[in-house]
Amino acid sequence: MTGRVTGKILSISGPTVSTDLKGLCLYERVYVGHAMLTGEVVRLDQDRAVIQVYEETRGLASGEPVAGTGYPLSVRLGPGLLSGMFDGLQRPLRRLREEMGPFITCGREICGLDYQITWNFSALAKKQAVMHAGDIFGTVQEGAFSHYLIAGTDGYGKIAHIHEGTFSLEEALGQYDDGRAIMGCHSWPVRSPRPYKRKLPPSGPLVTGQRSIDFLFPIAKGGTAIFPGGFGTGKTILEQSIAKYADVDLVVYVGCGERGNEMAEMIEEFEDLTDPWTGRQLMERTVLVVNTSNMPVAAREASIYTAVTMAEYYRDMGYHVLFLADSLSRWAEALREISSSLEEMPGEEGYPTYLASRLSGFLERAGVVETLSGQTGSLTMILSVSPPGGDFTEPVTQACLRTTGALLMLDSNLAHRRHFPAINWFQSYSLYATSLAGYFRDTVSPQWEALQHRCREVLQKEETLREVSEIVGAEGLQDADRLLMLVADKIRTGFLAQNAYGEDAFSPPMKTFEKINNIFRFYDHALEKIAKGLSLDAVSEASEASAGESRQ
Repeated sequence: MTGRVTGKILSISGPTVSTDLKGLCLYERVYVGHAMLTGEVVRLDQDRAVIQVYEETRGLASGEPVAGTGYPLSVRLGPGLLSGMFDGLQRPLRRLREEMGPFITCGREICGLDYQITWNFSALAKKQAVMHAGDIFGTVQEGAFSHYLIAGTDGYGKIAHIHEGTFSLEEALGQYDDGRAIMGCHSWPVRSPRPYKRKLPPSGPLVTGQRSIDFLFPIAKGGTAIFPGGFGTGKTILEQSIAKYADVDLVVYVGCGERGNEMAEMIEEFEDLTDPWTGRQLMERTVLVVNTSNMPVAAREASIYTAVTMAEYYRDMGYHVLFLADSLSRWAEALREISSSLEEMPGEEGYPTYLASRLSGFLERAGVVETLSGQTGSLTMILSVSPPGGDFTEPVTQACLRTTGALLMLDSNLAHRRHFPAINWFQSYSLYATSLAGYFRDTVSPQWEALQHRCREVLQKEETLREVSEIVGAEGLQDADRLLMLVADKIRTGFLAQNAYGEDAFSPPMKTFEKINNIFRFYDHALEKIAKGLSLDAVSEASEASAGESRQ
């Protein structure tokens, strides 16, 4: 075993290992045992270090060697990430399967990037140009995207020479005047946010294709949103639908502790689907990080940091990136398990006391930024939360509410009525709605905001009328009130509900506006007829006859 410093195992408790290794740094990556299991230093005492092992520790024994690497848990960033599937430590699952079969063995290290693939490099920086960390010095074509090569933390100095043409990632693209090589990839510690010049306020919407979101609770590019919901409320399907149709350049999707069969179905579907914005294969703009429920739980805690670092990397190229995690509750449960094995003081419901601060620090990595190279990119986060028993007062949901800009609460009652997406329009909210109203007003229709208010008003009035109708019966209501309930039903079933597997799965803003505008056009026309003395039944029959003629 090689490494910076070496020692031996003193004790083992699940994924937590104590060692007599000295000279380590906090969060340094280490190799544990003869099997070379990957771990991370999580506590330092005077005479020992405590390591969190990210792989199965079954068969590990006291006295086995431990070696430090001298650097923290990091990901490799460069061409070849797109269309890739990785585990929580950025090991490529396709290449692991080719070497080991369907079951991954412990202690196998494979770089996340394939150093055998050749790329066609075009230089953007010239000889004698002064480079700084974060500067873009060249580009390669990665599928449909221009992959801009970014200098890492050691990328500074004057360029002595730089050449163009085909290269592999193990080859140097040039040299600085002090003799250091210019490489096409670099490493970045996953727990450290990538730097930028400044943060900018969100200005444009993230078009998801889901009418209930885009119309009632819009999300801004660079914003954050959570989907809390109990079992069976459609969190995974909703996130996958957004991943398919969202108006972004790239998608990074994390399956954090979810069922393996769900991830397998999603991967199979993504490989067959076409991106509605570019017409190319959907996987070409997607990066998947998979840490399913049967994979080591300790690596689950690292998986969202691995994924968000890759998302920030593409953001730094000036792209709009969507980060999806399903589910954040499974990540928090892994954090709780790790905290318990470290014998830390538990907080509410056994979660560590630093749960809220850890979540806040992670969510702060979203946003619209001016990059170090002067580009403008955005990273939007949409996170699902699985509160036990549908209890939204539990710590994970409440900690997210303090820092996220949109809450899209999934209602089990709506799900039981087969209303999907099961977003509760009374208890959900978006802090971005006001700032984005001007965008939809200018690009879609000046009536967008007015119809938005009318829609909310009709749904609220219907809730009151439903209580009255349960007492006196629907026949006891006036025609105008019955009409309002009819229109509310059209909004709920014909507008807010969407079939994720049909032609209506994706609704662009103009289609969304036309659909809600047609409903209120019928409402206004029917109100006029009722005011002139016609009954609601007569108005409805005339409307159905007119709709039938127009379809013919």
